[in-house]
Amino acid sequence: MKSPVLPGLALIVAAGMLSSAAVAAGDAEAGGRLFTKMCAGCHSIGKGARGGFGPQLNGVIGRPAGATADYQYSDAMKHSGVVWTKDKLAAYIEAPKKVVSGTRMIFWGISDQEKIDNLLAYLETFQDADD
Repeated sequence: MKSPVLPGLALIVAAGMLSSAAVAAGDAEAGGRLFTKMCAGCHSIGKGARGGFGPQLNGVIGRPAGATADYQYSDAMKHSGVVWTKDKLAAYIEAPKKVVSGTRMIFWGISDQEKIDNLLAYLETFQDADD
């Protein structure tokens, strides 16, 4: 006789995995609002974005750190060997100086994983933006 508990347990586990995947995907609209509030003072993104107080962030996911031509990076960033994967960006947004010791970025970080996921979802919308 099959246990009636196993199918129910499987459903609960599957539902939990799906709900955490949905959260991990982030909300690009919420990320855009957060970007405007916390990042836009230094970083630009979208059509016509250029380096200013910080580098422009078009196509940042998959890009090597210190690689845009229109921004003067710190030596620490240029020589970090970091490639901005979503995981590496998430870690950097949480604690910049832990990922690139010696970065000039003046930012304490964000500890709220939902906000980080939202920012990453927003950044992802500009992977193919014209700079």
